[in-house]
Amino acid sequence: MKDDVRKRISEYIAKMPSLPTSVIKVLEVCNNPQVSPADLNHVISLDPVLVGRVLKLINSAYYSLGQQVTNLVRAIIMLGINTVKNLALSTAIMGNFAENKNLQGLDMEGFWRHSLCVGVSAKLLAAKRGIDVKSREEYFTAGLLHDIGKIPLNAVLRKEYMLALSEADRSRISLNLAELHILGIDHCAAGAEIVKAWKLDGAVGDTIIFHHNYAAYSGNCTDILYSVVAANRFASLSDIGFSGDRHPDPVEKTVWEKLDINQDFFDEIESTVKEEIEKAKIFLRI
Repeated sequence: MKDDVRKRISEYIAKMPSLPTSVIKVLEVCNNPQVSPADLNHVISLDPVLVGRVLKLINSAYYSLGQQVTNLVRAIIMLGINTVKNLALSTAIMGNFAENKNLQGLDMEGFWRHSLCVGVSAKLLAAKRGIDVKSREEYFTAGLLHDIGKIPLNAVLRKEYMLALSEADRSRISLNLAELHILGIDHCAAGAEIVKAWKLDGAVGDTIIFHHNYAAYSGNCTDILYSVVAANRFASLSDIGFSGDRHPDPVEKTVWEKLDINQDFFDEIESTVKEEIEKAKIFLRI
C-alpha cells in the first residue's frame, strides 16, 4: 500500500506545472552572494508577468509602504534581494496550487487561511525577536508553504484522506500520525517529493519536510523551522483557518528555549495576526 501511494503521489507531482523558468533563474541568481539589485532586475524584467506580480505585491496593503513603487530596481533595493526572491517563489507556487478549490477532504479556503496564519505568525515572531527585516520574508514564505504536501494527498487519495481527517478528530491525535496510520505516508513525506521536484533548497524546503520531525533536523535553518513549528501549533489550536489538525502534538521545550519566548506571545498577537492575514490574502489573488 505504501509503495503504491508513493508512486501515485510522485506521478501526480510529476504532472504538476513546473516553476516558471524566470523564477528558477531568480533562485539561481540569488544563490550568488555577490548578486546585486541590477542582476536581479535583469532576470525579473524578462518576465512581464513576474514583474507585474512583484509590483502588485509591493504596492499592496501587505507591505504598507505608503508610496507607489513603479520602478523594479527601486522596489528590489527597498525590499532587499532576499525578500524579492521569496516573493517570486511563493507567488509561483501559490499560482500552481491556489486553483485547487474543489478537492474533497480539506476545505481549501480554510487550508490557505491556516497557511497564511502560520506565515504571518512566524514573521511576527521573527520581528519580536529582532530578526533582520530583510530576513523576515523567509519566515513568512516557509510558514505559508509548510503544509503543501497535504495537497497531493488530498487530490490523489480523496476518500482515504477524509478517513485520516476523521481518525485525527476521533482519536484526538495529530493529523500527520493519522495520515501515517491510514495512508502509510504523511504530508511531510509528500511535501518532500515537491521539494525534490522543484529543487526548493534552504529554509522553505527544510520546513516543508521537517516541521513535524524537527527533532531529527540537523541543517542550518533551525531558527526558521522552529518559528514555523511554534506558529503552526498556535494556528491549529486557535482554529484560524483549517489544517485538519485540531489536536497537534505539543511543541518540545527545546523549541521554546531556542526561540526564547513562551506560548503567551501568540495570545498577545492574535488580533494582529488576523489583521495581517487579511493583508496577506493578496497572495491568493496573484
